[in-house]
Amino acid sequence: MKLGILSFLILMLITASAFGAEAAPASEAAKQTGNSVPSISDLVTLVDKATTEAGEANREWSTPVKLVIIFGALAILPSLLMMMTSFTRIVIVLAFIRRALTTQTIPPTIAIMGLAIFLTLYTMAPTFSRMNEQAIKPYLENKIDFKAATVQATESLKEFMLRQCRQADLSLFLQMAKAEAPKQPTEVGMHVLIPAFIISEFRTAFEIGCLLFIPFLLIDLVISSVLLSTGMMMLPPMMISLPFKLILFILVDGWGLLAKSLSLGFR
Repeated sequence: MKLGILSFLILMLITASAFGAEAAPASEAAKQTGNSVPSISDLVTLVDKATTEAGEANREWSTPVKLVIIFGALAILPSLLMMMTSFTRIVIVLAFIRRALTTQTIPPTIAIMGLAIFLTLYTMAPTFSRMNEQAIKPYLENKIDFKAATVQATESLKEFMLRQCRQADLSLFLQMAKAEAPKQPTEVGMHVLIPAFIISEFRTAFEIGCLLFIPFLLIDLVISSVLLSTGMMMLPPMMISLPFKLILFILVDGWGLLAKSLSLGFR
């Protein structure tokens, strides 16, 4: 678990460094924490301190072993990005809208993934800022040790996931784990919270996807009925309905509305 938290701290630092210290806060929570972001040198310091402390606790660790730990942490970053952030819901909804438009590979998958990643960074900015203020900064300033930093980072992450997790899903996994209901929500173990969070995200994403399909489905039905009534049964309805779908999507500023709705859904 410490390896996973270290990986998430590295991800947060990389994200913060990429956006820069002048980035505007994404929400009121970010304003309250100051939205101060570390530089890339802080990333190096964090990794060096974490591996040095581990080496002091375990004298036989050599530099190659430390490198293996660092690269292992980086290897699980994609899983953490998908399973513990808003990425899953966003990418599923974007895939649904492309399917509803019936544009096949337009936008291309790489563009969909890129938009999903940057929307994820935008929606997770308050959580990243909180992790920086409560875990990264105190640890780099030697105010807390690595164990306390991981606990603080985990608490910030738990707060985000609990806010998006359905109570029914959380109760389901608590029941399957045969664990007692905790007195405080933050006392839920990550082995229970993460799958419950993912199931909740899947459900929410599919609900949004179904709602997105309805107007485009109506256009398909109308076009099919018109073609059938005029006797042009050999003409593919998809070919005729596609321009109308695109015009409708553009006129209502579909991408802007979609990005706004997805972002507001995590506040």
